[in-house]
Amino acid sequence: MGLFGFGKKRAKQRAEEDVEDQKDQSKELDESKDAEEPDQSSQEDRDETAAEQEEAEQSGKGPWDSMDPEAPDTDEYLDIGALMLPFLQGSELRLKANSQTGDVLGATITYKSSSLELEPFAAPKSLGLWDEVRADLLKANPSCKEVDGVFGKELTLPVKVKGKNLLTRVVGVDGPRWMLRGIFSGPAAKGGKEKDVLDGYLADLVVVRGDEPLAPRDLVPMHAPITPNQRRGEAEDSESKDDEAAQIPGKPEGPFDSDQQTEVKTTLSRGPMFSEVR
Repeated sequence: MGLFGFGKKRAKQRAEEDVEDQKDQSKELDESKDAEEPDQSSQEDRDETAAEQEEAEQSGKGPWDSMDPEAPDTDEYLDIGALMLPFLQGSELRLKANSQTGDVLGATITYKSSSLELEPFAAPKSLGLWDEVRADLLKANPSCKEVDGVFGKELTLPVKVKGKNLLTRVVGVDGPRWMLRGIFSGPAAKGGKEKDVLDGYLADLVVVRGDEPLAPRDLVPMHAPITPNQRRGEAEDSESKDDEAAQIPGKPEGPFDSDQQTEVKTTLSRGPMFSEVR
């Protein structure tokens, strides 16, 4: 009887130990699951951070809007109205103008064997223009192909020049109420150092949209080049005139009547390589 009673007690103790073991195993599984969840959350955080960094890098690329606080300093840029052009050693600038009106219709930067033609267009306030323009080009040119490039979706377009087939690369960048189209030709349309140089040139460029009301796809007005020294000279002349006027006692403040006349003289000298296309 004593042995039988001891066996029942021992069996009960083992059952209690089994229950405790099951509790310990369940606790270990819960702790293991909790340990895995932070790792998964950390991975999601890392992925989100990487995506944010990539987006920030993309948004930090030019061309720039003149009102963007992160836009480059344009003190040493060449001013042609809608565009502020950075200095590029060894490059040449040509402006395409209407022979009848003299209006500037585009600018071309030539660097070694490559060129970059620039045209700034007005765009709607709410929507970009490049997707629409790109679709039109693809529809009108069966040989045109869409590719991914430094500035987003680009087009490669073969063109005939003097009987020869040449490859061009068409880039469009949407900004606040403007779209800038760049057409690369020569080695810059394919790859290599000249492409990198002119891509960098386009990325440093600043667009000055202005407040003038324009219809979508209208060219944003451009003018003959004004150099940094010319701008500084005009600023100094303006300050000198203001100082001189301040020293004249009893100077009338206008508006002028019919007996008074005023003459405004503005001089814009043509920059190097300015040409008119007739």
